[in-house]
Amino acid sequence: MFTASHSATPTQPRIAIVGGGPAGLVVLLTLHKRGIPATLYEREASSESRAHLGGMLDLEWESGQLALRENGMEDSFRKYARRDAQEFRVGGKDGVVLLHHDDANPDSDDLRHARPEIDRYVLREIMLNAVPKDSVKWGHALAAIRPLDNGEHELTFTNGSIVVADMVVGADGGNSRIRPLLSADAPLYHGITGAEVSLAPSVAGLSDNREISDGVGKGTCFLAEDEKLVVFQRNGTGRIRSYFLHRNAIDWSLPRDAKEAKKVLVGMFADWAPWIRRFIEQGDEDAIYVRPLLDLVVGHRWEHKAGVTIIGDAAHLMSPFAGAGANLAMQDGFELGVVLADAVSKGLAREEREAAVAAWEEEMFVRSEKYAAITLRNLELFFGLGTPHTAIKAFQDEIAQGGM
Repeated sequence: MFTASHSATPTQPRIAIVGGGPAGLVVLLTLHKRGIPATLYEREASSESRAHLGGMLDLEWESGQLALRENGMEDSFRKYARRDAQEFRVGGKDGVVLLHHDDANPDSDDLRHARPEIDRYVLREIMLNAVPKDSVKWGHALAAIRPLDNGEHELTFTNGSIVVADMVVGADGGNSRIRPLLSADAPLYHGITGAEVSLAPSVAGLSDNREISDGVGKGTCFLAEDEKLVVFQRNGTGRIRSYFLHRNAIDWSLPRDAKEAKKVLVGMFADWAPWIRRFIEQGDEDAIYVRPLLDLVVGHRWEHKAGVTIIGDAAHLMSPFAGAGANLAMQDGFELGVVLADAVSKGLAREEREAAVAAWEEEMFVRSEKYAAITLRNLELFFGLGTPHTAIKAFQDEIAQGGM
């Protein structure tokens, strides 16, 4: 058995962060920037393990951007953020754009009313480069967590490592292994599933695929009709990522053979625009994934327990129909990091530190409940009667109110 990579004192708790997504990395970054040691445990073997996965994230001024700005990362974000990728389009199965919205001030340095896009992989890399290399332990998949005395927890990893920590931050996603310590709630399935398909940059750039490129645009394109939705995103690498979603049972699956899987998808979208079917046919055969949409109940909360909390998808998993997941996760990570850093710097006793974390959790509950409700409403707009026109009306209303 060993403890976290730093020793504890009465005022310096051993902090273990489980999960190296945006939420967990922001906690680590926030603590590091304030001189507080912590260790992050990530199941992937390295930062390159899933570099090809993950779409774009549009970061808001008061949440995702805030987490970077307040940690001295604004310049790095500006360097890699893509204002042109804020463009979004909405249409129906014929591929015709019925609503087009773009950044009104693409050359402005003011990001207060912008939501620049950044690739998930790039965001992870700039944060990893800003923290000590030895503060991230790769190849550590959590196998079990066990409460000890005085709020301590013992974490056992599948590689045989055992860690004891005074404060555990569960940032381990929708299938969190830490959530059951706090809540009996499990993710819910609302009947929407589908497949992720993408075009490799070399294929997306072919002249024969110009119609696909023109249809997708510079950022995100939503095409919805007949209780089906296709979402396209153009990554900074040139890869075009898509999600072919529809109503079905949670056990819906595709053939293991990629060519057969494509045939199934083409058949399901047989009456959609030819360039959409061509996208499937041209798809990267090594990158087809089934993606059911799950979320936690609106208003998910728990009674605070000493020495452990959860953030991001572990705390408030929701489908992507409010564009809030990454922003909430990063805001969680920043605010919790500040709470913990403040408690340590003031030399608060364990009971006082726990009270501060509990008070912050209550604030998170209120914020996440609001967005979870919006997400469910928007999901029905895309898959209900009247789509795509009902979804377009919702977008137009939000634009009129100064959103998007």
